Amino acid sequence: MRNGLKFLLQFTRVWIPDPEDVWKPAEITKDYKEGDPILHLKLEDESPLEYPVGPKDNPLPFLRNPDILVGENDLTALSYLHEPAVLHNLRVRFLESNHIYTYCGIVLVAINPYEQLQIYGEEVINAYSGQNMGDMDPHIFAVAEEAYKQMARDERNQSIIVSGESGAGKTVSAKYAMRFFATVGGSANDTNVEEKVLASSPIMEAIGNAKTTRNDNSSRFGKYIQIGFNRHYHIIGANMRTYLLEKSRVVFQAEDERNYHIFYQLCASASLPEFKDLALTSADDFTYTSLGENIFIEGVNDAEDFEKTREAFTLLSVKDSNQSSIFKIIASILHLGNVEICAERDGESCHISRDDPHLKHFCRLLGVELQQMEHWLCHRKLATASETYVKNMSSKQAANARDALAKHIYARLFDWIVEHVNMALQTSFKQHSFIGVLDIYGFETFEINSFEQFCINYANEKLQQQFNSHVFKLEQEEYMKEQIPWTLIDFYDNQPCIDLIEARLGILDLLDEECKVPKGTDQNWAQKLYGQHSSSAHFQKPRMSNTSFIIIHFADKVEYQCEGFLEKNRDTVYEEQINILKASKFQLVADLFQEKQDGSSSSSSTSTKSARVNVRAAKPTVKVPNKDHRKTVGHQFRSSLHLLMETLNATTPHYVRCIKPNDDKEAFSFDSRRAVQQLRACGVLETIRISAAGYPSRWTYPDFFNRYRVLMKKSDMTIADKKLVCKNLLETLIKDPDKFQFGKTKIFFRAGQVAYLEKLRADKFRSACIKIQKTVRGWLQRVRYRKIRTATVTLQRYVRGYLARRYVEHLRLTHAAIICQKQYRMVRDRRAYLRVRQAVIIIQAYTKGMFTRRIYWEFLLHHKAMIIQKTVRGWLERKKFRRARNAAIIIQCAYRRMCAKRQLKQLKIEARSAEHLKKLNTGMENKIVQLQRKMDDQSKEYKAQNEQLSVANTSLSTELTKTQKELEQLRSRQGDGSQITSLQEELEKLREELQEAYAQRKRLEEEHSSEKQGLKQVSRGKKGHLFNNPSSASQREVSLQTELDAERQRYQNLLKEFSRLEQRYDNLQEEVALAKFHPGHRRNPSNQSSLESDSNYPSVSTSEVGDTEDSIQLVEEMGVEKAAMDISLFMKLQKRVRELEQERKRLQISLDKMEELAKHKGIESKTPSSEQESADLAYNSLKRQELESENKKLKNDLNELRKMIADRASQNSSSNELQDSYNILLSQLKAANEELEARKEEVLILRAQIVSNAQQIEKTENDVQELNNKQPIDKEEAIKAYHGLCESKNKAQDWGYLNEDGELGLAYQGLKQVARLLEAQLQSQSRQHKDELEALHTQIELLKDDIEKKQEMLNYTMSLSPEAQVEYSVQQEITRLTNDNLDLKELVEKLEKNERKLKKQLRIYMKKVQELELNQAVATQPSRAKPELSRQVTVQRKEKDFEGMLEYYKEDEALLVKSLITDMKPSAVSATVPCLPAYILFMCIRHADYIDADQKVEALLTTTINAIKKVLKKNNDDFEMTSFWLANTSRLLHCLKQYSGDEVFMTQNTAKQNEHCLKNFDLAEYRQVLSDLSIQIYQQLIKVAEGIMQPMIVSAMLESESIPSLAGVKPMGYRNRSSSMDNDGSGPSSYTLQALIRQLGQFHSIMGEHGLDPEIVGQVFRQLFHCINAITLNHLLLCKDVCSWSTGMQLRYNISQMEEWLRGNNLYQSKAAATLEPIIQAAQLLQIKKKTSQDAEAICSLCTALTTHQIVKILNLYTPLNEFEERVTVSFIRNIQNRLQERNDPQQLLVDTKHVFPVLFPYTPSALSLETIHIPASLGLDFLVRV
Repeated sequence: MRNGLKFLLQFTRVWIPDPEDVWKPAEITKDYKEGDPILHLKLEDESPLEYPVGPKDNPLPFLRNPDILVGENDLTALSYLHEPAVLHNLRVRFLESNHIYTYCGIVLVAINPYEQLQIYGEEVINAYSGQNMGDMDPHIFAVAEEAYKQMARDERNQSIIVSGESGAGKTVSAKYAMRFFATVGGSANDTNVEEKVLASSPIMEAIGNAKTTRNDNSSRFGKYIQIGFNRHYHIIGANMRTYLLEKSRVVFQAEDERNYHIFYQLCASASLPEFKDLALTSADDFTYTSLGENIFIEGVNDAEDFEKTREAFTLLSVKDSNQSSIFKIIASILHLGNVEICAERDGESCHISRDDPHLKHFCRLLGVELQQMEHWLCHRKLATASETYVKNMSSKQAANARDALAKHIYARLFDWIVEHVNMALQTSFKQHSFIGVLDIYGFETFEINSFEQFCINYANEKLQQQFNSHVFKLEQEEYMKEQIPWTLIDFYDNQPCIDLIEARLGILDLLDEECKVPKGTDQNWAQKLYGQHSSSAHFQKPRMSNTSFIIIHFADKVEYQCEGFLEKNRDTVYEEQINILKASKFQLVADLFQEKQDGSSSSSSTSTKSARVNVRAAKPTVKVPNKDHRKTVGHQFRSSLHLLMETLNATTPHYVRCIKPNDDKEAFSFDSRRAVQQLRACGVLETIRISAAGYPSRWTYPDFFNRYRVLMKKSDMTIADKKLVCKNLLETLIKDPDKFQFGKTKIFFRAGQVAYLEKLRADKFRSACIKIQKTVRGWLQRVRYRKIRTATVTLQRYVRGYLARRYVEHLRLTHAAIICQKQYRMVRDRRAYLRVRQAVIIIQAYTKGMFTRRIYWEFLLHHKAMIIQKTVRGWLERKKFRRARNAAIIIQCAYRRMCAKRQLKQLKIEARSAEHLKKLNTGMENKIVQLQRKMDDQSKEYKAQNEQLSVANTSLSTELTKTQKELEQLRSRQGDGSQITSLQEELEKLREELQEAYAQRKRLEEEHSSEKQGLKQVSRGKKGHLFNNPSSASQREVSLQTELDAERQRYQNLLKEFSRLEQRYDNLQEEVALAKFHPGHRRNPSNQSSLESDSNYPSVSTSEVGDTEDSIQLVEEMGVEKAAMDISLFMKLQKRVRELEQERKRLQISLDKMEELAKHKGIESKTPSSEQESADLAYNSLKRQELESENKKLKNDLNELRKMIADRASQNSSSNELQDSYNILLSQLKAANEELEARKEEVLILRAQIVSNAQQIEKTENDVQELNNKQPIDKEEAIKAYHGLCESKNKAQDWGYLNEDGELGLAYQGLKQVARLLEAQLQSQSRQHKDELEALHTQIELLKDDIEKKQEMLNYTMSLSPEAQVEYSVQQEITRLTNDNLDLKELVEKLEKNERKLKKQLRIYMKKVQELELNQAVATQPSRAKPELSRQVTVQRKEKDFEGMLEYYKEDEALLVKSLITDMKPSAVSATVPCLPAYILFMCIRHADYIDADQKVEALLTTTINAIKKVLKKNNDDFEMTSFWLANTSRLLHCLKQYSGDEVFMTQNTAKQNEHCLKNFDLAEYRQVLSDLSIQIYQQLIKVAEGIMQPMIVSAMLESESIPSLAGVKPMGYRNRSSSMDNDGSGPSSYTLQALIRQLGQFHSIMGEHGLDPEIVGQVFRQLFHCINAITLNHLLLCKDVCSWSTGMQLRYNISQMEEWLRGNNLYQSKAAATLEPIIQAAQLLQIKKKTSQDAEAICSLCTALTTHQIVKILNLYTPLNEFEERVTVSFIRNIQNRLQERNDPQQLLVDTKHVFPVLFPYTPSALSLETIHIPASLGLDFLVRV
């Protein structure tokens, strides 16, 4: 349709044909008048063009749409609907915005991008689920959601028809549609039908897809998948029907094409062990897989795809045996293709070699006889009425028969697989409705078109007819609905073309008839076609061929070659070959070729197999050909196509048209010529033509009013009826009434009228802008004049003042100059005088000084001369004196020498005289006499001794023998060495070990000191680094906080999953009706799931807690923080403590017994006793001392450890923690030193005992010697005599003298035992020292690793954390450390006070016993019948004695839980204390603890938790109930902490509250269970709140006009009047921002009324605001029309209102506002300028919370609302992408709406005292007794 002449004016933009780009834009440079032969145009490159128009030349060109409409997501929204407009719009969306989906009325046009896009994730599915089709950007998910919604609303079956050329993306689109249904309509049970539906895709792709020249994964068959749903619209099953498998591809492939994928996958996996017997090799070795000459596909791994195929088979319950059979059949087809057929010489016959390996493999794999198959591959049987005979076949005929057999086998296998896939997808449930997905081939035309293309185009003709009728029907319904007069629209009807193909005597009929003729040929069939249909308008005969024909289809003319039509239509397979396969020994092979019960089409996979058994007749008879073989392929295809059309006509269709943008498979490359061909073929342009034939543009009255109210008068604006206003306006603007029609809810326009209205609107805006500019410019000039005048007056005033001030300044300066001159002259003359006077004085001074110095020098010279003279004279005198003295000395020496010589001479003379000798020998004579006398005495004594020795030798000969025997016995005991030597060696070893221990101790001290110094230096360095780099410290704190949040989130996600599984378990229990209520404490599976994750929680009594030494040691080994969070560890510690306590008592008893025995033996030691008893006594004494020292050591260790932990808990900084670690190491080293000292003392004690024992033995020997003094010979002397010269002279120091009466051996045995004891102790001590040393080294290494990790964390966080969060991060880290220290202090103090608790409990019980005795004496009222509670209620207590406890009976427990939990309504306690049920439950728990009833406590807590879960399950969508129980559960948890008795939770308690602490039980385990329950309730609360808010968010944040008249309206497309929208006005009204804020306020007030902690309330709103941000941003990213400047302004205002609400409710610090940062930046991105590189830089620095993908998406979606705005250019978007390349942003486009922040329940103690709580009578708790 061409346009009117009134629009062909100057500057009008038009489209003109172009041979390359199909259509080229141009602009008219001169007005066109009717009758002008030339249209003057200007192209985009400014080149002029004279375009001829006229009846014989070109028609008038098409008009271009306004720029505001370019890039629309619905082609029907274009004002001018024609081919160039559609093509240009698709091109702009595809290339510039990278949008592959576009609506065209009811059709979704999908362009294959040839690139993986991140737009198919689960978050995208969730975003499209539940949305109207026109509300979101075009997407395959939108079409799927539309089908799903209409199925549920209209209860009518739906169909999605996906068509297009090969390579256009049909299979992928169908796959994504099925994925959407599998996700949205997932099965309600565990059958996982949706997974099986998706698993069928890999199988069908493997056996039905192949590589072609146009597509690497082309579907060579059509399929229709019906996905069944139940009444709840959950998937319950599926069914698949296939159409026209391309069997010829099995035996032939064109160049650069492949066979079906399964063949190459199997060859790629041939090396696997399970496939060895298939005898497969590379695909190049087989004829059927190597014809295309390229067996590989780039980027595809056939082996990996084969594994996926096998996994899919397994998932669909195909047995391994059947899988093996399938692969054998496929391999046999490959071997069959390699069977070599040899021709005979005559050319009429052939044969196959008996040694052909491939034939053997074929027969072996199929289980058939080799000889029969060999024979019937080369022969065929001919049957006549009278006889049957066998005929030879030529090699060509045999090859054709072989290929036909291969195709038939593969086709039967294909049908069998499809049938079993359907069996796996079937279900026993009743199907309520279904959605069908049709993935079928599009219109095809090639250079050579054969039978396959004919059938494909025939199917597309049928589908196009159905499409045209459906579009026509929708148009008619729309007109009737709007009550517009319906006029018939002329549209293309392809029924004549369909009749040409399928009518009686049509092409298919003639083809089937020719196939029945015995000698029918393709040429004869062609002649029959020429004769029958030459007069048809849709049939033509080519001029140059007699074996082809032309059919004029709706898309194009196609020429078909008749060659091969008959053969392909017959699909001939010889029955003899089929019979051989039927006789296969493999059941699957035989079943493939069994006859079917009915004559259903082979293409339908739902047909069942015949159960008949073939029985061979006794006499040969003529067999009737099989019905399946008589049915031609064309007949089968026509029947299945009719069945498909019946199915589609019975459903509501939805259309997806896939477009192939280019033939080179280049990403985002658009070939206009190829696109136009496909648009014409797929019916998109026909849809446009039908829409343009009537009233294509349609506006609702409110949208039209908002868009074009600028054209209205002021009087019209006052009319309340908008319809009347719109009618008046249109009647005024458009004079022709046929150009528009007024419907019930919409206005209908002819083509081009919206463009005319847009032009009027633009002119109105332009004139208004000119007037505004005129006014503003005049105002600006007046303002400028006023400014200039004011500035001039001001300048004059300032200039005059300046001149006056300058004159005054001149006068002042003149006066000052005169004064300065006077003063200067005076100063100058005075300076001259003073200079002369000073010069004279200086000259005089220098002169006087000169004369004075001269006199001084004269005196000085005289003085020096006198000194020289004095010195010289003195020197001369001294020299003279020395000379005289030397001379005197020489004379004296000479004289003395002479005198000495004379004296010497005189002495020599005297020495020679006899008198001198006599004097010398006077005393020698006396000495000689004395010596002679002494020698005589000694000789006598020697003789006497010799005589005594000889007597002794003769008398003690027998004694000597006895002694020798004793010595030999002693030697045998001693071994190789003597006793003394052994003892000495052992003592030496002990000394050496002690020395080694001392040396090791010194070495440890040195190592410790050095390591301590090193660690101190490292610590100082770290401290300095931290202080010097506060940013790095803050980053470290932020990193640690992030890790902690991540850990909490992982834990809470696990808890959430646990809750989900528990909920699912409960649902299953309810379905089978097995769960029954049993009162009392009897655990059902739900209880076990909540309370018995690891084991039953026993009540822990503090009376069982003993010494805590091992517990503290274990805590120290595994880390305090870890131990503080592990309840099971404390149970193990308590058990270990009890065991150690029992061991200690046992050792103490044993020690007491040993001491009593030692005392008894000490008393009896006064009497003679044996040496063995004394040795035992010594051993026991040593053992006792060892135990005492060990006990002392352990106590010291315990005290040191307690002191260390207390010091550590009192510190907060990380440096103090490091110093504590040093203190631990130092204390352990001190303990080791003390141990060494104790061992040293023990050694000294033992030595003293050895000496005392030796003295006692010596004393005993002396007594024995005194008793036996009558013996003549001394034993000691005999021993000494025996040893002789072998012994040393130190006999008194030898140990051998103790060996009298055999006592030395006994002493030796005792010493040996002591030495062994010492040795064992030293060894144990050495091992202990080694263990301690290793532990020290291990702790040092751990500290080093910790420091390294912290350093790495600091380095990492320095590059990530912003500096603005330094102070806040440090504050958060300090808070975290404080909490950790408090937990640690709680743990330590809890362990230390166990003993004090026991003592305190004992005193309390004693006091209670005394009170009971007193009460029983004075009681007047009888006690109650309950024996277990009689002592608490025997006396009526007054109100003032109320201790904050509530007493109840065991049988009242169910009633208590029912009243407080099951039947509790939040309104019942709204006027009382918040969280009253939690306080009442805790007061009952207190009383159970008070009476030490552990079973009662456990039963009450278990029943409470289970009841809360049931209530929440029952009210799973009630926000008030969920909030109520979240508040009560958290308050009960706080009460268990506050009154646990742990000091860390008692810091804020009053004295009265401290008295109410639990006395007997530690409920830390139940605190953990309640904490988990609180997390589950919190998650349910978030889910309920998000479910309430989700429908409101998009409408309130993006659609409501918070700022009136700001948002503009664009022309709408067909999708905005889709059947998914409620256009009759009866639907619910849209939500406003105030409604959303009111809902948030309602949430806040409910949680506040229930007493929920403010911290938890803040976390709830943080999560809700994250949901608001995610949904709003996702909708912004998926809706084009929303991304505009006005939307950004509106959104920013709405966000500011939300932030103001947060501030007003004191929630701004809860991090809720921070979650809105992405949507804030998105709003700013819509408002900021987007032109220059400076703008790009500003956008990159501004949008830090948005990912690169999100920024680019928003820029692509940005839409100007009028012609005064400009689109974002492609170059600017590329600039943004280049600048953001350095970011490591995730590829995910949408925000995860299901993300849940980790929740933290801070400890919040209550200031309310328990005794002040009043229980309302309305609760019905009269059975509770206040105690």
